[in-house]
Amino acid sequence: MSGITFAKALNEGLRRAMERDPKVVLMGEDIGRLGGVFRITDGLQKDFGEHRVLDTPLAESGIVGTAVGLAYRGYRPVVEIQFDGFVYPAFDQIVAQVAKLHYRTRGNVSMPLTIRIPFGGGIGSPEHHSEAPEAYFAHTAGLRVVSPSNPQEAFTMIQQAIACPDPVVFFEPKRRYHDTADVDLDTEPATDPRVLPMGTARVVRPGTDATLVVYGAMVKTALDAATAAADEGISIEVIDLRSLAPLDSATLEASVRRTGRLVIAHEAPRTAGLGAEIAATVTERCFEYLEHAPVRVTGFDIPYPPAKSERHHQPDLDRILDGVDRVLGRPNSLSGVEFSGVEFSTVQGDGVEANGGGDEYRA
Repeated sequence: MSGITFAKALNEGLRRAMERDPKVVLMGEDIGRLGGVFRITDGLQKDFGEHRVLDTPLAESGIVGTAVGLAYRGYRPVVEIQFDGFVYPAFDQIVAQVAKLHYRTRGNVSMPLTIRIPFGGGIGSPEHHSEAPEAYFAHTAGLRVVSPSNPQEAFTMIQQAIACPDPVVFFEPKRRYHDTADVDLDTEPATDPRVLPMGTARVVRPGTDATLVVYGAMVKTALDAATAAADEGISIEVIDLRSLAPLDSATLEASVRRTGRLVIAHEAPRTAGLGAEIAATVTERCFEYLEHAPVRVTGFDIPYPPAKSERHHQPDLDRILDGVDRVLGRPNSLSGVEFSGVEFSTVQGDGVEANGGGDEYRA
């Protein structure tokens, strides 16, 4: 075991995949000689040559389009989108071609294509450099969407994504690139029984009072929140989704049936975000186990804010704990707040009393 950064773990995972399969080819802007803006591909062009680590023009649609042709001919291209906000010029290629070719050819053509996207804020970047576009791709049939949360998972999951016969959109939480942890570089993802399948969620902290579902950069924040809650005698179970599409609903259901309460936190905007899908899925399947309606703690429905304001947009420890207070019926930020003429008091029992509307509102 060796302590390395999240970024270095990705680099080592890419290296292992390239050593294992000569058909693995990396493509992207400045990924060769420079090693990428985050240095994820540092040293790989020197070791594997310019024919396998290709510096491309600044044209995301052309990069992904070329990768489609390579995948069609049996290669396993790995595309780097330099920043999350730059993926939109390639959106048509991804949702209209990459996601559909296997279906369109009745299974005769596979798309073993990995699209790496640094996502989220927290690094003080300008406009178009801090986005959370995961819901667009999770909504698209034919794509797998995953996000590792720590260096060990970065190392194993990038190899799993490259080996997968399906196209994988691989979201990397950029504010975790410098996080350091021990990584077993001898792990073989295909054979090691300790390595979870790519589509499986992981319970990273068991708990009994509420289930907190997160992914990517939010996992560390959620664990900090769970630690703080424990000081008040509250036991939070933290689940790292890992796979955003498909969702591991079995793990979510099992947890909520134990705890009876669900909080979902993500950096993306609230409306039609992944949290809405998780809340709906759990409510449909676990309604009779729920002691309180699911609560979402998310970014706001605004364009991603400027660097100096992003900390107000990102769910933090306090906002997550406030969501936990809501599902537990403790005093919270909505206590005494009026919505459409109905004042909500502190939760009583499993609902919220509507002090002016005459009905109980389940928040």
